[in-house]
Amino acid sequence: MFRQKSVLFGGVMFLILILVIQSYQFQRPAEAKPKPYQKVGNFLELEKRTIDIFEKVSPSVVFITTKARRRGLFSMNIQEIPRGTGSGFVWDDQGHIVTNFHVLQEGNAFEVKFSDHTSEDAEVVGWWPNKDLAVLRVKRLPDEAKPVTFASARDLKVGQFVFAIGNPFGLDQTLTMGVVSALNRTIQSVSGRNIDDVIQTDAAINPGNSGGPLVDSSGNVVGINTMIYSPSGASAGIGFAVPSEIINRVVPQLIVHGRVIRPVIGIVTHPKNDYLLRQLGYRGVLIYQLQPGGPAHQAGLHQVEYQPNGQPELGDIIIRINEDPIPDMDAFLVAMEKYQPGQEVEIEYVRDERKQTVKLTLAEPPKD
Repeated sequence: MFRQKSVLFGGVMFLILILVIQSYQFQRPAEAKPKPYQKVGNFLELEKRTIDIFEKVSPSVVFITTKARRRGLFSMNIQEIPRGTGSGFVWDDQGHIVTNFHVLQEGNAFEVKFSDHTSEDAEVVGWWPNKDLAVLRVKRLPDEAKPVTFASARDLKVGQFVFAIGNPFGLDQTLTMGVVSALNRTIQSVSGRNIDDVIQTDAAINPGNSGGPLVDSSGNVVGINTMIYSPSGASAGIGFAVPSEIINRVVPQLIVHGRVIRPVIGIVTHPKNDYLLRQLGYRGVLIYQLQPGGPAHQAGLHQVEYQPNGQPELGDIIIRINEDPIPDMDAFLVAMEKYQPGQEVEIEYVRDERKQTVKLTLAEPPKD
């Protein structure tokens, strides 16, 4: 009995000792002071340049909200249903905003928010799905929302730094940095047409970045962020930007005409041009019919003719326009997008197994 009491007494004393030690060990101090701040270290030259770029360009980058206006089934009131978000940038002092077509395509009402957090309703000026480009217009621009400056994407080199500014996942005024990973890529637009000469970059581009600018180390726009390649839907280091040359060619037409006016050479092509020529062992664009009085007709090109016995005689096959090879119908359309009515081009074509060239002046398309 005495032994049991001794053991019990010893256990209690041990617990008390433990509690005393813990109380002493974890006793809170009477006061605690915050850490003093050290002076921020000097910026590296690259950091200085990155900061300058963001401060220069970000006021010109906007946050676009796309909405669908619908009338309520029972109340008949107009409702605005958000359909998505994206980015854009200020083109000029008249309030024109450049973005991607796919940012707008599911909506019929649009709101533009600027870096000063003010917002304006916007109207569509024009769009061209073939190059995934669109133009909005707002009535008022904040004073700091200056038009962006451009640089030629043709001068880019693989490995040079580029910066993407936009609104990924709705987080506005975001800057990401990377390099030009590759040049002259080809992607497919929402209309199914190819977009050539596209810039590939590893600067993080996520949903919401679409329509924002890709800029060089001087803050000049070299492309518009358009697409990512990612199985997960988020940035995987492979982003694509439509180059500044295409933007600079398309946007003025959208502002003036609301659409792109592609010049014509005055021919009608076969609806199954590519398949037909492959079956015959050729590549190019077959002149199926000539438009009377058109540039191709005046230049002496030949269309498909039928002999009295019904046997067709092959027309001329266009294989090059200036420096652009024309292996198929899509290449022909892409090449024609580079020019304006009134410009002269050199056409190389095949007739009777021989290559020939002719110069002609491009014409405006027929009025609708």
